Amino acid sequence: MTADDLKSMIQAGLACTHCALEGDGRHWYATIVSAEFEGKRAIQRHKMVYATLGGKIHTDEVHALSMKTLTPAEWQANG
Repeated sequence: MTADDLKSMIQAGLACTHCALEGDGRHWYATIVSAEFEGKRAIQRHKMVYATLGGKIHTDEVHALSMKTLTPAEWQANG
């Protein structure tokens, strides 16, 4: 699994205004910005992202994914 593969999967299932990934092929860190996160708590946002990955987490193709999930307003406020 490459960063581009993972990014494409997330963007296919979630309308992102920003999606950046870093990692070593098994352990990933993502910064994801989406208006779809409006009004959602962190755990709900993370579940939305996990849903875009289908079974990749369960089959260990993506071993670990740490996320920073932000709305566009939160992203802008954080600079």
